[in-house]
Amino acid sequence: MPNTKIPGAGSHHFAISSAHYEESVKFYTEGLGMKIVAEWGENEGRGILLDIGDGSHVEIFANGNTEAQKNEKIVHFAITTTDTDLAFNNAIAAGAREQMPPTSLDIPADPPISVRIAFVYGPDNELVEFFKTVK
Repeated sequence: MPNTKIPGAGSHHFAISSAHYEESVKFYTEGLGMKIVAEWGENEGRGILLDIGDGSHVEIFANGNTEAQKNEKIVHFAITTTDTDLAFNNAIAAGAREQMPPTSLDIPADPPISVRIAFVYGPDNELVEFFKTVK
């Protein structure tokens, strides 16, 4: 449903401060199939913008070693998928660590929402969710 307060609102990107920049880029591109949109900077000033696959993005910064950035991680971000199990297995094969295997459940909302979800930890211990609404 459209947002009447922010016309054209949608998700553009989620940003990660990475202490393991090269490993993170490899995980998200080779392991999860995201495509590079843009890269910039050098050393701790490096950054990259990756297309998840639907025009929304993950942005990775190489400054995750600073004290300020170590505590500025997002809680988790969810990637929509049509196959939670395949996304989870591909992430594990790419080096992710399991947090929660693929699970079907009903979110007790009003009305209830049936989903199939899974969680993995990425290279910087960021929590990635694979999310499918089951109709």
